[in-house]
Amino acid sequence: MKRREFIALISMSAAWPAVAQSQQWPTLGLLSSSEMADWAIKPFRAGLEQGGFVEGRNLTVIYRSAEGQFDRLPALAEELANSRVSVIFATGSPVPARSAKAATTTIPIVFAYGGDPVRDSLVASFNRPGGNVTGTTFIGTELTSKRMGLLREILPQVSNVALLVNPKGTLAEAQIAEAKVAAQSLGLILRIVNATSENEFDEAFAAMSRLNVGAFLPSTDPLFGLNGRGLHITRAYRYGIPAICNGRVDAVLGGLVSYGPDLSETWRQAGVYVGRILKGEKPSDLPVVQPTKFDLVINLKAAKQLGIDIPPTLLVRADEVIE
Repeated sequence: MKRREFIALISMSAAWPAVAQSQQWPTLGLLSSSEMADWAIKPFRAGLEQGGFVEGRNLTVIYRSAEGQFDRLPALAEELANSRVSVIFATGSPVPARSAKAATTTIPIVFAYGGDPVRDSLVASFNRPGGNVTGTTFIGTELTSKRMGLLREILPQVSNVALLVNPKGTLAEAQIAEAKVAAQSLGLILRIVNATSENEFDEAFAAMSRLNVGAFLPSTDPLFGLNGRGLHITRAYRYGIPAICNGRVDAVLGGLVSYGPDLSETWRQAGVYVGRILKGEKPSDLPVVQPTKFDLVINLKAAKQLGIDIPPTLLVRADEVIE
């Protein structure tokens, strides 16, 4: 063997252990309906790390986002399934998880979103998911009536309210139905205002202004939260329309009040589940994680700038007051 060939062979041999190690890493496919914000992706990674998995160290991650175009999700899910990923993490709404479930019956799927996974046909039950799907939920759709009750308590003089929905989102119908029941029981007039993209936010709030809406609730939809920009909150603030929000992140951005679970905990728990599955556990043996604690956050600074007096009894009940 010539010296040059021998040196080349030795160099290749030295690289083999590293190559072999990288090839043994599990691969996670991340399927999202839109771009994930840092406040969601960071706790998810923390959950993974809790299980001993760090991207680039012992885990490969393939990211696929539909960028708000839900019709792209089936093809993206098929792509991940054909890539033979170890686990698919689907988030943003039930649609990514449904698309993944349709693409594979063998690759484990973990979801994280704000709906009812039983009603959305993702799992058989919360305690016994069955099949290859499990995950975490912050049950956002079921809290619409509670948030509307808070609106009534804070703004008793307001009778005209709006629910901001994405009509293309799969959670809109259930939330509209719940909001209508809640509004009727509270003697409120409910306006349904649509927005299918961030480009339509200005028109949506202009419509609320024309309708003399006294406050609004954003529905649980990735358009109103997953990317973390909070543009619907900043628009509402510009129009002087108080926002009754789904989570703390929106209250911090200028929403009047928020009520809901710690959303970051939902994504952290999802990361923990992915790690457990990568270590060999089956999705069917992992019950769907539901929140057990719900926080009331009041933005007193926003209230003062909007000229709203928060009832002292509500301030006492608040888990956090932003001043």
